[in-house]
Amino acid sequence: MSAPRDPVEPAEEATPAPQAMTPVAILFYRGLGMAALGLGVLGAFLPLLPTTVFLIIAAWAFGKSAPRLRARMYAHRRFGPTLRAWDERGAIPPRAKIAAVVGMGISWGIVLFSNRGPLVPALVGVTLLACAAYVLTRPSA
Repeated sequence: MSAPRDPVEPAEEATPAPQAMTPVAILFYRGLGMAALGLGVLGAFLPLLPTTVFLIIAAWAFGKSAPRLRARMYAHRRFGPTLRAWDERGAIPPRAKIAAVVGMGISWGIVLFSNRGPLVPALVGVTLLACAAYVLTRPSA
């Protein structure tokens, strides 16, 4: 809760209005949103393609160029709650955390057994550990 404003003090300065986007920028963000949405939908059916990260990118892009499309994504019965949880609290559902960490482990195993030298598996392992730590430290939805 903020402190009450002193009536003698001048009102807070108005925030400047956002600049209008150019038609090219709108097309870029809508195209990015559509591409990410398409990949997210594919990810719902293909086991190794992520879904949520592409939907988050699509929601962000639509938020800049097509607020109605973003609102439709947030109202979706299957994906809306996950998107809102991420947007409001940076939360990831426990099931998604498990899937992400298991997927990273499988990926690292493939890299480990398909490379002869130790450098690539070590670099990939460190990167995946950092990613797993990030995912696991997010609040649960």
